[in-house]
Amino acid sequence: MRAGIGRAKPEGSPKGEVRMAGPLAMAVSMVLLAALTGCAVGPNYERPAVETPSTFRPAASDTRDLSATNSLAELGWWELTEDETLRRYIAEALNNSWDIKAAAARVLQAEAVLRVTRSQFFPSVAAGGDVLTVRTSEVGPAGIPPGVDPQKGYGDVYVAMSAYEVDLWGRIRRASEAARARLLATEAAQESVRQTLVTDVASTYLNLLQLDQDLEIGRRTLANRKDSLALTTAREDGGVASMQDVVQARILVATAEASITDTLRQIEQTENAFSLLLGRNPGPVERGRPLAEQPVRAEVPAGLPSVLLERRPDLRAAEQQLVASNADIGQAKAAFFPQLTLTGLYGVQSLSLSELFTGPAQAWQFGPTLTLPLFTGGRLSGNLELARAQFEEAVALYQKSVQDAFRDVSDSLIANQRLRELRARIAERAEANRMATELANIRYEGGVTTYLEVLYNEQELFNAELTLSRAEVNELLSVIQLYRALGGGWQNDNTTMVQKP
Repeated sequence: MRAGIGRAKPEGSPKGEVRMAGPLAMAVSMVLLAALTGCAVGPNYERPAVETPSTFRPAASDTRDLSATNSLAELGWWELTEDETLRRYIAEALNNSWDIKAAAARVLQAEAVLRVTRSQFFPSVAAGGDVLTVRTSEVGPAGIPPGVDPQKGYGDVYVAMSAYEVDLWGRIRRASEAARARLLATEAAQESVRQTLVTDVASTYLNLLQLDQDLEIGRRTLANRKDSLALTTAREDGGVASMQDVVQARILVATAEASITDTLRQIEQTENAFSLLLGRNPGPVERGRPLAEQPVRAEVPAGLPSVLLERRPDLRAAEQQLVASNADIGQAKAAFFPQLTLTGLYGVQSLSLSELFTGPAQAWQFGPTLTLPLFTGGRLSGNLELARAQFEEAVALYQKSVQDAFRDVSDSLIANQRLRELRARIAERAEANRMATELANIRYEGGVTTYLEVLYNEQELFNAELTLSRAEVNELLSVIQLYRALGGGWQNDNTTMVQKP
């Protein structure tokens, strides 16, 4: 008789042929008993102590009220800018960026791992069967008695429960807890990717507007210098100016032309980088408002430092990794205790296919197995020490991440204030350079000074205007960086759904 592995009675079998009440009742009773009496070993998670400052540290000259409970980060990214073109670009990036799609795929992976882990709470049941026909040689060495049919049919049908671990000590519960925490960490990491993408798109777009402004300054300067060259050449022809003045005027023209060429290179390369953020192939990029019309937020409430732990996705991800490491300790501890597993099978088997589903063909077995580790050569204790050490590492990384976040906010507040002040000083300098250049041209045309003075002041004015352009964009970028440091930018716009791969 072949070794069969059980199956439940098919509908329509004779009454009394299949009786699974006994083994099923025993299995259910043991599972319920384990569920009621089992406990999860290992420490329960508690957030480690974190020293939270009472307020963020701003620049010493910052007189703005930063104690308000509301925060800049509470704004959605679509509320941070008034440029509709930039809003469309951010929405496009959130839907098409390869980084976003990769992050969404990682979330799906973590969800699948959690489902696989939780499946251990339930027994695995399989069904199967086979039919085999064998013919024995009538003239072989074994032979068969006369009159016996040399051809026989064998069959069995079964339903089997594989070794099912009763979670007496919470190993599976801790594994599920760790998998869930890693899923939450992956979701928070996805939000960090969103946050980074939003700030990168906004920053790159503003840099592009700044380069456009530099190009405009360069072209305006080039036009003025060409006029100056024509005037100087005419003066030289009339004997009023020297050939040296003409050469110096040509130097100014060539300098402006070189600056325009380099700015065009930067614009085209920045457009390519911006296209990649949007998930596009390299190409030109449409602009919205110019840099001068982009609003600057003078008031930037930072909010309460304690809220930062919940708002920043990178801190939430770090804490969930800490939760997972804590649960791993419980799994390592549970390995020291006895393991109870249940196995069972039920089916029918027969040498004759015609008798396969009759009462005498029934076969079943059920029984628990208890195993206790006696000697593992230090493997279990090593695993426990490893889990504890990994938890301590996660604690240190989490606490460092928190302090890095507070520093990030403080640096951003300082940068925002100091860059506002710097932009104001540079604007004053640029205005002074503009006046000095006008006076130098008047003095030169009046014959009071040489063209060398005009050359110097023209170059200083050009550099001052480019420096002011960079200061203006840096002030805008400081608001975006502060917004990100405070934990803003990951929120979902109801009108923008990120596609999953």
